[in-house]
Amino acid sequence: MLHHIMASIPHEILAAPDDELQTDQLADWLRQIFGPLFLVIVSIVAIFFLFTREITRFVQFIVLAIGIGVVFYVPNIIETTAKAIARALGVDVS
Repeated sequence: MLHHIMASIPHEILAAPDDELQTDQLADWLRQIFGPLFLVIVSIVAIFFLFTREITRFVQFIVLAIGIGVVFYVPNIIETTAKAIARALGVDVS
């Protein structure tokens, strides 16, 4: 019985993939889910700081949110920054 079930499953499903794991689509998918959620949370907290007239905390929060947003939305920013710092320090980066 098990032999008949295994024989009915297409070979492509049972075969291991030849290529490596691709995470580009995963990163895009996570950006599509968490991007709007991030913007909503930032907006709510920023409005709260404005209504309570805590301008210093509002500015600190906005600067922090922009920094997190750049890391989140700009692909390869960490890798590019690390390579630039290494080159500035004189380390050979391939």
